[in-house]
Amino acid sequence: MCIGVPMQVLSVSGLTARCRSRTAEQVIDLSLVGEVAPGTWLMVFLGAAREVLTEEAARQSADAIEALEMAMRGETDFEHLFADLIDREPTLPDFLQPAVAKPSNP
Repeated sequence: MCIGVPMQVLSVSGLTARCRSRTAEQVIDLSLVGEVAPGTWLMVFLGAAREVLTEEAARQSADAIEALEMAMRGETDFEHLFADLIDREPTLPDFLQPAVAKPSNP
């Protein structure tokens, strides 16, 4: 299984960057995202940046990974890591809403 990890760019050299996650630093391939500046947040899979993230999206991803690690240790007190999901109704993505609005033909 491959899990994307949010990492922040520390320095850049051509199409590689030294990046930091919560737990480690490593050199990341930037070929799929192009040039980025130090401070940029990236979603990284297997040593390659796949997407540029906002700081908020990076934090939410890091929180979700932390919650997963807690669950794997048998801990259950991780609701605070999903604060953006608590007390709100789930919504369908825009592209699915028309399918629900149309009555089905028997």
